[in-house]
Amino acid sequence: MAEAAAPVTADRADDALVIEAVSRSFVTPARTITALKNVSARVREGQVTGLIGPDAAGKTTLMRLAAGLLAPDSGRLLALGMDATGDALRVQSALGYMPQRFGLYEDLTVQENLDLYADLQGVAPAKRPARYRELMDMTGLGPFTGRLAGRLSGGMKQKLGLACTLVRFPALLLLDEPTVGVDPVSRRELWTIVYRLVREQRMTVLLSTAYLDEAERCDRVLILHDGELLGEGPPAQFSASLKGRTFHARAPERKKRDLQHALDEAPGVLDAVIQGDGVRVVLAPGRGSGAAAELPDATGARFVPVPPRFEDGFVTLLNRNRQGDRATVEVEHTRSGGTDGPVIEVSGLERRFGDFYAVKGLSFTVDRGEIFGLLGANGAGKSTTFRMLCGLLPASAGRVQVAGVDLRRAPASARSRIGYMSQKFSLYASLSVAQNLTFFASAYDLRGRHRRERIDWVVAQFELDGLLEVPSGELSLGYKQRLAMAAALMHDPDILFLDEPTSGVDPLARREFWRHINALARAGVTVLVTTHFMEEAEYCDRVAIMASGGLLSLGTPERIKADTRTDEHPEPTMEEAFIALIEAPRDSHEH
Repeated sequence: MAEAAAPVTADRADDALVIEAVSRSFVTPARTITALKNVSARVREGQVTGLIGPDAAGKTTLMRLAAGLLAPDSGRLLALGMDATGDALRVQSALGYMPQRFGLYEDLTVQENLDLYADLQGVAPAKRPARYRELMDMTGLGPFTGRLAGRLSGGMKQKLGLACTLVRFPALLLLDEPTVGVDPVSRRELWTIVYRLVREQRMTVLLSTAYLDEAERCDRVLILHDGELLGEGPPAQFSASLKGRTFHARAPERKKRDLQHALDEAPGVLDAVIQGDGVRVVLAPGRGSGAAAELPDATGARFVPVPPRFEDGFVTLLNRNRQGDRATVEVEHTRSGGTDGPVIEVSGLERRFGDFYAVKGLSFTVDRGEIFGLLGANGAGKSTTFRMLCGLLPASAGRVQVAGVDLRRAPASARSRIGYMSQKFSLYASLSVAQNLTFFASAYDLRGRHRRERIDWVVAQFELDGLLEVPSGELSLGYKQRLAMAAALMHDPDILFLDEPTSGVDPLARREFWRHINALARAGVTVLVTTHFMEEAEYCDRVAIMASGGLLSLGTPERIKADTRTDEHPEPTMEEAFIALIEAPRDSHEH
């Protein structure tokens, strides 16, 4: 069990943030949303505290209340000993807050953004040069001070946002999902910065994150669900009760996703997720060593005990608080035909923007029913490649054939066979869920009974029936993801393109999402996906890793990890393999 929360009082010297019985609701034309319900907690001085929870748990609301940007309906918050509501201006001058969408001015340079935020935060001109040098050294942005912010990669923008927040070092730093949408290399660099601040400046950090490996690095975590605090304490305390119930299952003769599907449906299994060359399994109480091999449809699988991790405890805790059973994923894909073999063929693909090559000399094939991952650091050319493969962006050179159609000659005829889900989810915020579905059905020229049947199918599959009249702009990120995928599948495509579809969504939503993807692949749908979650790359049959618009490595996840083994990392994770491959060209250039 998690450590019991100590009574929250205002006079603890080691509390940088005190939250006392805080509640907050929001009224919209469609409904009243209760974001926080009687939450009490504390954030200790000089530590990194993680704010963890699924979508719509209340994390951002709590951050904004702590920063004095919102007032609670009841209760109070003390930030650095000051009332965050009654003394909001003093609080805001003493803490730093970096929201999910930090307000960089993209038409200003890196230096001009720093100067603007130094002006806003009242940093004396005489103190700025030394502070700027320190921030540029910390973030690695020193060579780019003259570059427009809009020309930076996603990871560099996040680091610039953090630097702007830190032009005056605050005693308390609030970071709302600072690593969402950035690649593993940038994510690691941001964490290095955070711990340097804690170590050297004795700064207190409260951060929310969708990455549970990041939560495991925190000194303490606060877990929110549906606006309520489920627990707080060191991360290890949430997994301690699972000792003896976590296993790694391997069945070399079976596809990982087939074994995962079988175990996920088995009674007594609380969680089953692909990890490495097998499936990580969490069993219910009373089902420990020896019982794992007796699970239905586990024939031929070898179960090896592994230590529990924070993610196991988190998912188990949230599943225990989830109401009802999850819907069964059913896929009846009828359009896919033909023999096995490549359905996507790319040869010498290039895309230029003026003198800049976003993609250069790219070649690969994707077979029918394959899940193919396209990985790379921010700015590697993944999204540009996706847009060319979907026929949304013409290639400058090379050959692209999708579903037997040359996209450089007849892109329109291929689009009816393709489903596309973009990073930003192409939904109409002012339209209701039902209106969005009707619009996309019409866009795909679905009519009459067939249109009604397809809308009914996606509503049932993605559990949207209770939200049909809600404007899509008011949905949580997890439900926006469901709606976007429902729209992409409306016309029963043969090939599905998913551009960072799980960026920012919580682990439960990611698990549900991949249940759908695996079911589609089993039904013969070909799936191309980009992701910054390296554990998700393990779901792919093969992955291509891009760098600077070209192909760095191509193969199964197991092959790529094997190719990056070293004495220091004899069994590298996918993230360690990715970082090693991305940094190898940089190291060879420097030497």
